[in-house]
Amino acid sequence: MNLLIFKSLIQLLNEFKSSTYPADSFLSYFFKHQKKLGSHDRANIAEIFYGFIRNKRLIEFLAVTSEIRPCLLIYLVFIKGLSIKSLSSMIDEDELNWLADKKAKKPHNINPEIKLSLPDWLWEKLMSLYGVDQATNIGQSLLEPADLNIRVNQLKQKKVDEVLAILQKDFSEVKDKIYPLHLSKLGISLPRGTPINRHHLFKDGSIEVQDEGSQLISLMLNPKRGQMVADFCAGAGGKTLAIADLMKNSGRVYAFDVSDKRLENLKTRLKRSGASNIYPQRIQNENDLKIKRLKHKFDRVLVDAPCTGFGTLRRNPDLKWRYDEKDLIEINVKQLNILNAAAGLCKKGAYLLYATCSILKNENEEIVEKFLENHKGFKILPPQQILKDINIDEISRYLNLLPHQHGTDGFFAALMEKVSDE
Repeated sequence: MNLLIFKSLIQLLNEFKSSTYPADSFLSYFFKHQKKLGSHDRANIAEIFYGFIRNKRLIEFLAVTSEIRPCLLIYLVFIKGLSIKSLSSMIDEDELNWLADKKAKKPHNINPEIKLSLPDWLWEKLMSLYGVDQATNIGQSLLEPADLNIRVNQLKQKKVDEVLAILQKDFSEVKDKIYPLHLSKLGISLPRGTPINRHHLFKDGSIEVQDEGSQLISLMLNPKRGQMVADFCAGAGGKTLAIADLMKNSGRVYAFDVSDKRLENLKTRLKRSGASNIYPQRIQNENDLKIKRLKHKFDRVLVDAPCTGFGTLRRNPDLKWRYDEKDLIEINVKQLNILNAAAGLCKKGAYLLYATCSILKNENEEIVEKFLENHKGFKILPPQQILKDINIDEISRYLNLLPHQHGTDGFFAALMEKVSDE
């Protein structure tokens, strides 16, 4: 820790406090205007920035304030583990004494929702869903930063072992921390912060950044060569590209989204990937005329629904401070409306896959059960019928992935088959 990093963090956290932008976008914007910071400084700042957001509630509890400077000092000493002495050149005597007093009087019996830095309402939901012990394990896992996961693009004729060997050679200083993913046979894990976007395999499209759980969602859809597939909420297209890969560049994959910006990002990734069977489609909403014209045309439909994203808090810790229960109710209405509309694309015999990166039953099982009540022509397909080679013992009616159990982001998926026109 040096004075430049310390001052930059104070500025960054103060500016972010009043921002409505996501943490990753805001950090990128901040770095563009900080020419004096080197790559090592930026890496340190990014790590502390995300760690601060993850632990925000605990920090403010210990500091007894939400002011950034004292909160940052609390984070550096109590959570990052720096010594008070190491900060002496950057802070005054009053702050040194304040920190020493805080350390001497640190409380021991801290409520779990504070210790895990979760909003009260979210902690209560996790407890009701999973019980205290499991909820605590989940909360603890969400405080840990996630590793970087990539998917090997088979369209570039690369094998996982070949890519693994190249990455271990080119990032030899962390060779032992680069290994094949446990669940996805197409994935590799690297340490977070690995500059993969500058690597030639990324630039030529041989690899794509994609969490292991997200890779399993694409595999669970089980797309076949020559089929018509819809990615109903394509976003920047991580799953879209994986689907095209699984289809060996045959058939047609329609990538629907309401955001021009997200679809533009998809087009950039599409150029690298070598996929030629993807057709990005901008829609106004789930009831767009384009959707109605394609009724009953598709063999596979993926609904990667907009959600709270609470399963991704390892990567996006600011999300837990951006939503409350009222927001959740509004999201649930949108999720069900989207799933209802997407179902109209399915021909008889088609698969409909509903997925979120949430760990809340309100966004997952409850949405699917409401959908099935009103769509008797669809039935659940147990995930293990498709994911036969995936070693997940807990799979039953749905796929539920949790960070502390599976090492992935939190994901939910329900696979349904259209068996009649009811």
